[in-house]
Amino acid sequence: MLAVVLPLAVCCKPKKAQAPKVLVLYYSQTGTTQKVAETLAASLGADIEAIEAIVPYAGSFEETIGRCKEEMETGTLPEIKPLTSDLGAYDVIFLGYPIWFGTCAPPMKTLLGTADFAGKKIVPFCTFGSGGLDSSVRDITAALPDAAILSGYGVRAARIEAAPAEIDDFLKRNGWIEGEVPALEEFPEAQPVTEEVAAIFDAAVDGYPMLNAKATAFAFRPVPGGTEYLFTAVNLPREGAPESPFDKEMKVYVLALEGQAPVFTQVLR
Repeated sequence: MLAVVLPLAVCCKPKKAQAPKVLVLYYSQTGTTQKVAETLAASLGADIEAIEAIVPYAGSFEETIGRCKEEMETGTLPEIKPLTSDLGAYDVIFLGYPIWFGTCAPPMKTLLGTADFAGKKIVPFCTFGSGGLDSSVRDITAALPDAAILSGYGVRAARIEAAPAEIDDFLKRNGWIEGEVPALEEFPEAQPVTEEVAAIFDAAVDGYPMLNAKATAFAFRPVPGGTEYLFTAVNLPREGAPESPFDKEMKVYVLALEGQAPVFTQVLR
């Protein structure tokens, strides 16, 4: 009897699910996005490859922005070098890029329009001056209708030193790596700002020239080591500057950790 039962027990043992094969694919001009990409690849044990423009974006910040603006106005995109990775061999692709003019940099747009991402799980990640994760994810979702676009990660270039800890939290919270993280409460209903809370907002955005704003409402929640605020704000008018879409209402996330000055982490416009 045992001779019959034991083989059955062995053959019927469930197989362990095979881990998805992951590629970290990114474009970086200054090396900031590259740091995030390398941290992700190391944490995931994933393959990694950089996207390269055939004609690199070189020169000063003003020259780069000038070229990008001209490309946007003429509807042209830069050519990129062929990938060495076979995208068909991967189940999950982390796509990384800097935010330029509110969305992913042009070399990433070129890739989105030329590579086949059908059936893939896509995890966007980006670096930015003030924000752009939300708007770039919308653009990627529109460009890749046959792919599954999952929750992404973004970090201000000014806060790149905080990225390793945030990436670890992001990967654990979304089930990409094992580990426990404390649950986050939902933000409660917003309330009008007080003078004391307005001072926290002002300190967080102080010195950032592209965010001349005033907080009108706020909500907050506890996070490990401090408090996270979600402010509703409006840009203040600038003398001699024409009205722009950025003059509308926005959401600003601010992190106030114990013993540290408050900093804004991203802006949603």
